[in-house]
Amino acid sequence: MRIAYLDCFSGISGDMFLGALLDAGVREQVFKDAVSALNLGARLEISRVKRSGISATKVDVWVGDEKDQPREEYWARKNAHQHEHPHGEHDHGHGHGRGLGEIREIIQGASISETSKRTAIRIFENLGAAEAKIHDVPVSEVHFHEVGAVDAMVDIVCAAVGAEALGVDEWVCSPLNVGGGTVVCAHGTFPVPAPATVELLKDAPVYSSGIQAELVTPTGAAIAKTLATRFTAFPAMKILASGYGAGSRDFANHANVLRITVGEGQDIAKLAPEETIAILEANLDDLNPQVFGYVMDRALEEGALDAFGIPVQMKKNRPGMLLTVLARPEDADRLTKLLFTETTTLGVRVREEKRRALRRRSETVNTRWGAVRMKIATLNGSVSNYAPEYEDCRRIAVERQVPLKSVMQEAIRQYLSSTENGQHG
Repeated sequence: MRIAYLDCFSGISGDMFLGALLDAGVREQVFKDAVSALNLGARLEISRVKRSGISATKVDVWVGDEKDQPREEYWARKNAHQHEHPHGEHDHGHGHGRGLGEIREIIQGASISETSKRTAIRIFENLGAAEAKIHDVPVSEVHFHEVGAVDAMVDIVCAAVGAEALGVDEWVCSPLNVGGGTVVCAHGTFPVPAPATVELLKDAPVYSSGIQAELVTPTGAAIAKTLATRFTAFPAMKILASGYGAGSRDFANHANVLRITVGEGQDIAKLAPEETIAILEANLDDLNPQVFGYVMDRALEEGALDAFGIPVQMKKNRPGMLLTVLARPEDADRLTKLLFTETTTLGVRVREEKRRALRRRSETVNTRWGAVRMKIATLNGSVSNYAPEYEDCRRIAVERQVPLKSVMQEAIRQYLSSTENGQHG
């Protein structure tokens, strides 16, 4: 399974996403053909820049004769426009700009794949729905300022085309650094993130590193919301490629880039194989507690995978215990017979369930009081959990007259020390 991971440690915007796609391997011609297919009088300028020392790809969208202006004048006009109508959002109720219906028609008429059309339209619909909710108007009344609509269409259509060209099966996104400070919108000054961005990022994990700038734009949020199937930390994968897309600003001591990492995802069935286990249950309200402990010990000695008890309130308001035994299916009959023989139950419920278990192994470490086995679980070849064997630690604590917790802590310390020195895999 091929995965693309969006690392939004400096947020995400449309142009950052396009730059990261190019840097990760999407051909420039893919974007140029998409822009030409829209026939909106727009064009792209693609360049290499550095952001806090990191080399990244920068994508600029030029509309009409904007490129003929001096660069300072162009950016002043563009920034002023974005502050008034961030990314072209909402100019509703005035009949100006492009509505979602017209935008859908333009995208449907473009010579791009049907998959890219559907993705681009979904991104625009998510963007429009967020604006509609913020301003309490029907989606049909949301209009995008003329220049902003072209900017947004180029960003979003190229995002859809580039995402398809990257050829991944799943998009995964990190928690998003939204930035801080304020942003000036058409209806006044708002704290970052902007209202539409907040609406788009519902249910997504976000944070602010303290940078006083809008790091996640509404267009970037709409792209992430539409493409990502989940928001999580870096997923298990074999890395194949990566790319960096540059934001417009260069912050001191912070690389203002979006990173896309492409890799082969690890099959969970291989990382934690599925197996069938038997679940044995019995409700007990008249069993001597001493016998209860004995039965649990016997079950484990007889090959049970685990055994535990849960206090329950039974009929006639009697306090009781629910005894649960986990076993391999081939051991279920033998352990059921044990429960009938050793407890007072008149019935044992038996069912089968699926479980996934991490691969486990045992290693021995030497403490100042003696050897202790360590139980080690691995995920994707890396250690995910480790714990000292309780019985070993208990035996040493009794024999050497030292606190049990001291033995366990010493075992863990010795294991970590040997791992740092490369003695354990």
